[in-house]
Amino acid sequence: MPPIPVKRKDLKRGEAPCTYCSALCCRYFALPMETPASWRDFDTIRWFMLHGRISVFVDKKTWYLVVHNDCRHLQPDNLCGIYDNRPAICREYSTKDCEYDSSFVYDQVFETPEQIEEYAEAVLPPKKSRRRTRDPVALPILPAIPSKPPRTHPVSICDRVAHQPHHQSPTSNLLLR
Repeated sequence: MPPIPVKRKDLKRGEAPCTYCSALCCRYFALPMETPASWRDFDTIRWFMLHGRISVFVDKKTWYLVVHNDCRHLQPDNLCGIYDNRPAICREYSTKDCEYDSSFVYDQVFETPEQIEEYAEAVLPPKKSRRRTRDPVALPILPAIPSKPPRTHPVSICDRVAHQPHHQSPTSNLLLR
């Protein structure tokens, strides 16, 4: 992370750190989740992480799923493009304890699906092997279906009309096919 140009303690009275920030809070969101306790739980987390810019962190025994994705209203100057009409969650967010100059130290951080799987292997009992209870069922071999011989000449609409009974129109027969 690049150095912070102005430390929080050096901000002028009433000045927000947003002026100097790279909009860290607008580049991801984190959702608390249940603490994984089984192979299935860890596999679900691994599945989440296979879907792009996803990571997981643990802070004070709470697990969080992090979606790294910039807000669509974040402007090139790192300010909000809809500030006066921003969502309630943004309005309620305070810069008092924001991550402007925090060190981002968490109990655990997982950035790849492989890290989650490795952690699961370390904390869970070994996976139960799936033993087959019976022999696999052999599928029958179906006989080949003979193919139709290729046409030697193209069939035109005129040929179809010439061979139809008189009570049908050429278009009614085409609609039935």
